[in-house]
Amino acid sequence: MIPSFYSGWRHAFKLDPDREIGDEALEAVCLSGTDAILVGGSSGLTYDNTVELLSRIRRYELPCALELSDVSVGVPGFDGYFVPMVLNSRRREWIVGRHVDALREYGHLLPWESAVGEAYLVLNPDSTVARLTEADTELTAAEILAYSQAADKLWNVPVLYVEYSGTFGDMPLVRRIRDSLRQAHLFYGGGIDGPDKARQAAGAAHTVVVGNAVYSDLPAALATVNAVKNI
Repeated sequence: MIPSFYSGWRHAFKLDPDREIGDEALEAVCLSGTDAILVGGSSGLTYDNTVELLSRIRRYELPCALELSDVSVGVPGFDGYFVPMVLNSRRREWIVGRHVDALREYGHLLPWESAVGEAYLVLNPDSTVARLTEADTELTAAEILAYSQAADKLWNVPVLYVEYSGTFGDMPLVRRIRDSLRQAHLFYGGGIDGPDKARQAAGAAHTVVVGNAVYSDLPAALATVNAVKNI
């Protein structure tokens, strides 16, 4: 049976092990009422900084999951693991290559009972993740919907993550994606800098992920929790 530890999440904060967050700010995030903490980032992740962040989050009683984008940061002790693939990458390694390499060496160590596939659509060309993965972001709405259908209906990927990292996306399109899904759970992330955009995203996706605002405007980030939960 596919794990579903994320199925009840409406709101999650995404924390990057490579970015500094003080103890008071971390406490505010963890006690905010969010459903979960998602740990991940596009660069600068190491085993040590991931372990350190997990140990700090574990002072609080809330779910914490890891995006396992690199086998070197495969830290045990998370409640769940997302294994991401970038559907619209121009490089095979970000769709399946890195995954095969990792499983060849470490597949016997992966906690399959708490790991799920996560299909990304990266749609902001100026984001770090788009540059890193060489994502094709010049897609029509029809192409974006087709990618989502491939992930959802052909491959039965449990989680589809629409990522506009650094800018706020097209919410009517995100809603169309959600309405077209048969079984995948839709995450949305990107440009959520306060409660208004959080409410819009919550009306379009199953789960709203807030990341950069934690580091740039903590009060606004914290306000997104109630904005999402009160819809």
